[in-house]
Amino acid sequence: MATTLTKHERNLSALIHASTFSKWFIPFGNFILPLILWTANKKEHKFVDYNGKQALNFQMSMLLYSIVAGLISIPFFIGFWPDAFDWDFFGIHRLSDFNDLNISINSDDFKFGRLFWPAGISGVIQVGLAIVNIVYTILATIRTNEGETFKYPLTIKFIK
Repeated sequence: MATTLTKHERNLSALIHASTFSKWFIPFGNFILPLILWTANKKEHKFVDYNGKQALNFQMSMLLYSIVAGLISIPFFIGFWPDAFDWDFFGIHRLSDFNDLNISINSDDFKFGRLFWPAGISGVIQVGLAIVNIVYTILATIRTNEGETFKYPLTIKFIK
C-alpha cells in the first residue's frame, strides 16, 4: 500500500484479524464478526478491504481443509459399522458370560485398531490446522497493526 495509513485503518484491520478468535466463544464467530467489520468499512479504506478479504479467505480455507480432513476418516467408520452389530465383536457371547467376567487386555484382541488409525491421522491434521490458524492469525494481527500487508499461506481466494 503506497498511501500512508491512519491509526484507525491499522487498528481496524488488526481487529478484523483478531476477531476470528471469536469462534471459541460464538459459533461461526470467525466468519460473522470479521464479515461485519469488513463490510462496514471496505468502501472507505483499501487497507481494511484487503485485510478483510485475507482474513475471511483464510478462515474459509481452514474450514474447507478441516472438513476434508474429517471426510478422510468416514470410509473407515463405515467399514466398522457392520461389525459393531455383531455381539461377538464386543466380546459378549451370551448373557451368562457376565457371570464369568474376566478382563484381560491383549493387543491381538483389540478389534478397534483399524478404526483408530484414520481417526488418529485426521485428529493430528485437525490439531495441525488449529495451530496454523492460531499462529498465522496472531502474525496477521501484529503485522497489520504495524501497517504491513500480510498474506496468509495456504489460502484459497474465495473473495477476490
